[in-house]
Amino acid sequence: MQQRAETSLGMFRSLRYRNARIFFIGLLVSNVGTWLQFTATSLLLYQLTGKATNIGVNVMFQFLPMLLLGAWAGGVADRRNRRLLTIMTQAGMTIQAFALGIMQLTGHVSVGAVYAASLSLGIISAIDNPARRGLVTELVQSIDIGNALSLNTAVMTGSRIFGPALAATLAGPLGIGALFLLNGCSFLAILISLFLIDPRKLIAPHHASKGGRPVREAFDFVRSDRSLFITFLVFTIVSTFAFNFSVVLPKLCDQRWGHPGAFGWLLATTSIGSLIGSLLIARLATVSIQWFSAGVALMGVSCISVAWSPNIFFAFVVAIPLGLGGTSVVASMNAISQQKSPEDMRSRLLALVAVGFLGSTPIGGPITGWIADNVSNEWALGYGGVIALASLPLMRLVKR
Repeated sequence: MQQRAETSLGMFRSLRYRNARIFFIGLLVSNVGTWLQFTATSLLLYQLTGKATNIGVNVMFQFLPMLLLGAWAGGVADRRNRRLLTIMTQAGMTIQAFALGIMQLTGHVSVGAVYAASLSLGIISAIDNPARRGLVTELVQSIDIGNALSLNTAVMTGSRIFGPALAATLAGPLGIGALFLLNGCSFLAILISLFLIDPRKLIAPHHASKGGRPVREAFDFVRSDRSLFITFLVFTIVSTFAFNFSVVLPKLCDQRWGHPGAFGWLLATTSIGSLIGSLLIARLATVSIQWFSAGVALMGVSCISVAWSPNIFFAFVVAIPLGLGGTSVVASMNAISQQKSPEDMRSRLLALVAVGFLGSTPIGGPITGWIADNVSNEWALGYGGVIALASLPLMRLVKR
């Protein structure tokens, strides 16, 4: 049974669908820009304050809406045209990027302004996430949904290889404000791809019926499945405390390793591992609990290894398994949730995964920043690895 569950059906099989090819090309270009902005925002706040706490607070503002609105947004996406909803949210993100760039270039940027911009981005993203990822499930036949979601993760993590590296390269000659404008321009790629998608070839979803309690229904479904509930619980714990790289890495690069400009390159190196992890999951017909557990273990060990790396070169080496383990956790959780999902609940379960992953950041981000500024930079990253490893015994309760 286990051998059958992990049979490979082709790593890129979803790309035989025209709509999927168009969408993933636009998503790749757009997410390179997104990581340009994400990296630039961390660099800007570190320049303005020199503290990791401010970066952690900014992360809280960006992802707090996901915690508060994410499950509700999943219910909306299950009842609406996901393609049109995604067009609206991507257009809103375009406006936000240009506004932040103009503020920086005209000298009106401040810590408060960055917080406000991140909060507005977070509100839009909370609606965009379940709509956009729900749209991915309409691009392919049901048998290929797990593969499509893993390729979606691969595209998004692959863009992290180029986005942070470009930010590190261009921040000096162009300035941080220009990076925000470049991100705004990159959204044109995904908007064009969304308009080029042929609605007639989308796999029509079974929309959730009106009325009822859609969010509670999704929570009840997760609670009713012991394996899914425990896996989701461990996923949320790990996401809260072990995924806050961007909060502490700028300070680690500067103060521990003496290479303040290496932050973007270190994120890019982590993303190489992330891409490998996504593609490993994508090749599977069905993703098992063992893949998820292995990802948690690898991520925990790697967090500790990066935190106490003796030099920047060793940090680059162990950043690859850090990315591989982290993305294996996320891609496995996405696939496992969709393998168990009723067709009319796909966006809601994807939204709950996003709430566990991104919505937990407002808790873990500020904690990580505080530890970096008041305890040590090393423990700000290492404590997440310790918690990840400590959560693994819970997986023994999952029915194999």
